[in-house]
Amino acid sequence: KIADIELEIGRTQKNKATMSHICSLKARLAQLKRELIASDSKKGGPKGEGFDVQKTGDARIGYIGFPSVGKSTLLNKMTGTFSEVAAYEFTTLTCVPGVVQYRGAKLQMLDLPGIIEGAKDGKGRGRQVIAVARTCSLILIVLDVAKPLAHKLIIERELDGFGIRVNKTAPNIDIRKRDRGGITISSTCNLTHLDEETIRAILGEYRISNCDIKFKGNYNADELIDAIEGNRAYIPAIYVLNKIDQISIEELDIISRIPHNCPISAHHGWNLDGLLECIWDHMNFIRLYTKPRGQVPDYNQPVILKREPKPSLETFCNRIHRMMIKKFKYAWVWGTSVKHQPQKVGKDHQLDDEDVIQIVKRV
Repeated sequence: KIADIELEIGRTQKNKATMSHICSLKARLAQLKRELIASDSKKGGPKGEGFDVQKTGDARIGYIGFPSVGKSTLLNKMTGTFSEVAAYEFTTLTCVPGVVQYRGAKLQMLDLPGIIEGAKDGKGRGRQVIAVARTCSLILIVLDVAKPLAHKLIIERELDGFGIRVNKTAPNIDIRKRDRGGITISSTCNLTHLDEETIRAILGEYRISNCDIKFKGNYNADELIDAIEGNRAYIPAIYVLNKIDQISIEELDIISRIPHNCPISAHHGWNLDGLLECIWDHMNFIRLYTKPRGQVPDYNQPVILKREPKPSLETFCNRIHRMMIKKFKYAWVWGTSVKHQPQKVGKDHQLDDEDVIQIVKRV
């Protein structure tokens, strides 16, 4: 069924008259793929070597790429963990974890087996690999500089087919179902990619006949389908261009125009510091320091939180221990988030990067 629909989408001419039909097919395709993934997860099979690695540290970073692009070499150089390296493909057959300490944050690295074209359909344990990638905070797509764009497009297509949207934000589409009253469509801006007929056709495929739908941006049919499905993972990714020692500077200048890229040589250990810096920027972390009463701040073990949404003191307390907020009285804060140094604040105060916090508990 999936192959038939994909064939029909490819065969149909794209113009205003066929737009509604194509969008209906895309919605049907998304439903079939979701059912296929759900049925596979329910099936019990023989227990093989597991891919499940317990999540530790402040972030989880997965290495995804074709076989023999240097993922295991990169893990060995960055973490000091041993992941087998050899001159043949599919050397790594399970998930190999390692940990990197950077700016006080613990980053868990996962070396995943190489994926091949057709991974989303189950080829070469591809579904297990991509299922682990869904649990990551960041994906490193490791590419061979000899053929970066061909590999990049195939990997993006495989991840896309499994519901992972790379370097995208979730569409701000508000869908509220109701019992009666038909479909009401509203938007905060002019919709250039969708018309009312197409929106109704897509909703009809999902058997939604009564709802309020509000578009808070100019979105296309694929993004509307993602919003209705509601099970998409939006994960930042870095394209790691490995083996740069095999090409000239001029060639490197051309391929480094790929957005979100970081050129390295894992074998020689070139630019691994730059890769860690790039990971830190994409993770969007802030560091917060604790200060015990009458002592100097502890700059060695910061509390790591996400910059967006802006963290409050309550979030900070919950990150340390969930019972702390119950005994919280007030806090003294030093840093850019306050006017005076120090300043007495409550639990709703929003924190900035590198603030120093001293918490006073109720007695």
